[in-house]
Amino acid sequence: MSNDPTQEVNEGADEMAQDDELEALRAEVEQLRAQSLLERADLENQRKRLARDIDSARKFANERLLSDLLPVFDSLDAGLTAAGEDAGALRQGLELTYKQLLKVAGENGMEVLDPAGQAFNPEHHQAISQGESAGVAPGHVITVFQKGYLLNGRLLRPALVIVAKHD
Repeated sequence: MSNDPTQEVNEGADEMAQDDELEALRAEVEQLRAQSLLERADLENQRKRLARDIDSARKFANERLLSDLLPVFDSLDAGLTAAGEDAGALRQGLELTYKQLLKVAGENGMEVLDPAGQAFNPEHHQAISQGESAGVAPGHVITVFQKGYLLNGRLLRPALVIVAKHD
């Protein structure tokens, strides 16, 4: 062991430098760990967002086709109304075609809005007039001129209705 004071000072300085370097390395490791966690969280958020986008695209992929079929639904509905209650072959054929079309549309997420007698809902119904009707509560639908449609809960077309007047 040496009694040289300069050697002891140098050893002390080396130790302090090593401690400083060790602290700097620890801080760098902690910074990299935090950065890694942030990047993982960002990737997880991107994955979830992509999954939501894919799910939405899948749900509404057939929106245009079903929207284009709405006039067909309207025509069949009008034909059934015009045929009256006669149980003729034409009416039976129209009913069968209409039911099959509704079934296929329903399997693809479409829902019919036929709100006769229900409370007026401005999110699903478009009032074209108000009227008076015995037996129908104020603010409820008296007549449905055109049925509305939802696709997986999203409005494709509002129902056109007449609403009972408030007193």
